[in-house]
Amino acid sequence: MLQFARSLLLSRAACEGDPKARYAELFKKLDLNQDGKVDIAELQAGLRALGTAVEADAEQKFVTAGDVNKDGQLDFVEFMQYLEEHEKKMKIAFNSLDKNQDGTIDASEVVQSLRALGMNISEDHAAKILKSMDADGTMSVDWNEWRNHFLFNTATDLQEIIRYWKHSTVLDIGDSLTIPDEFTEEEKKTGMWWRQLLAGAMAGAVSRTGTAPLDRLKVMMQVHGAKSDLTLANGFKKMVKEGGIRSLWRGNGVNVLKIAPETAMKFWAYEQYKKLFASKDGTVGAAERFVAGSLAGATAQTSIYPMEVLKTRLAVGKTGQYSGMFDCGKKILKKEGVKAFYKGYIPNILGIIPYAGIDLAIYETLKNAWLNKYATDSPNPGVLVLLACGTISSTCGQLASYPLALIRTRMQAQASVEGGPQLNMVGLFRKIVEKEGLLGLYRGITPNFMKVLPAVSISYVVYEKMKEKMGVTSK
Repeated sequence: MLQFARSLLLSRAACEGDPKARYAELFKKLDLNQDGKVDIAELQAGLRALGTAVEADAEQKFVTAGDVNKDGQLDFVEFMQYLEEHEKKMKIAFNSLDKNQDGTIDASEVVQSLRALGMNISEDHAAKILKSMDADGTMSVDWNEWRNHFLFNTATDLQEIIRYWKHSTVLDIGDSLTIPDEFTEEEKKTGMWWRQLLAGAMAGAVSRTGTAPLDRLKVMMQVHGAKSDLTLANGFKKMVKEGGIRSLWRGNGVNVLKIAPETAMKFWAYEQYKKLFASKDGTVGAAERFVAGSLAGATAQTSIYPMEVLKTRLAVGKTGQYSGMFDCGKKILKKEGVKAFYKGYIPNILGIIPYAGIDLAIYETLKNAWLNKYATDSPNPGVLVLLACGTISSTCGQLASYPLALIRTRMQAQASVEGGPQLNMVGLFRKIVEKEGLLGLYRGITPNFMKVLPAVSISYVVYEKMKEKMGVTSK
């Protein structure tokens, strides 16, 4: 990036007062075959030659955004028009971040700006962010350095840097206790928010379907406990023997169907709670966001919880016991009443706090560790680091809340399976510890952990493909 900054400013005396001349010089460097047009391959090769570090797919996004006649390449007019519009946005963002209006952005202004957006970082971390833009080593960023850094990156303000580290709910590992995703005002105005939610829902549906056999085995092990001889080795054989290959996906239909209403409710509730907790100037701090996110998760879970009960009953049901989701619902209602649809609700809601809290705490720890050790030239961690951080933190959150999840599942199913007294949360906890020991609270955790990596991988791949199909260019 520093090499690019210097090469771009070599002709500053000639070009600073004439943007067209500056664009022409840059276009000439990128037009490698000198045919008057720049395509994606030329842009990639040209930026590499200039020593420019850009985000993944930045070249494709750049060409797509500026390609007026849709021929897959940019002529000079298209190139210049796009950069003119892009520079206007970058200038607005620069001025808004330059709090004291001295023409430069320093570390304290970065800290102040990020805090207003709900992200608390130290001046040390702010300095690392500035270092990726600072061409002259002054530890502050002037307009030229800011412009050169973001010229071929789609980000136009520090909100986009936050988005590098945003803990996205697209990493669907089959549980629904994560803090909701956030969207910028621009995304809300352009309709990108609902496209991203839809892409995430589709990714979750494919991911859950792909890992459904492991999920059903987990539920069976949770419900039947020590009295069954279910293991990872014989579990699938027993399920296939009892109901055939299709039985491995029993309960998956409800699990997929509940994604859309839960996602919509969580997003709506999160926006309402953020407004409720916002300060007088409209800002929402990190603590308030966590509380708002937890409450939004609880609200969404409350609205779709009967579907959770149906999923569990279908998963542990025997072949022919239920003809489908509606038949299962009718039989539960007739035999056990409306209250049965909220069995296990309390441990489910209680599980949101340790899951979300530990998930975010581990994520922040991993983020800070990466920033301190590796963020020398860019604050962008890349896809692999994001996936690794999200996977590890979500897994730790699951580990902390797993006993509550197990008790919830067993309470949901005990009427149809155990046939004995209907124990409450505390009674069931005591019974499990007495008969199975503390390890009994973690039955089924092996298949649960086994599905995390494929679930995350499938979610990410499908999400990216869906974004591409739906024309989502951010996040």
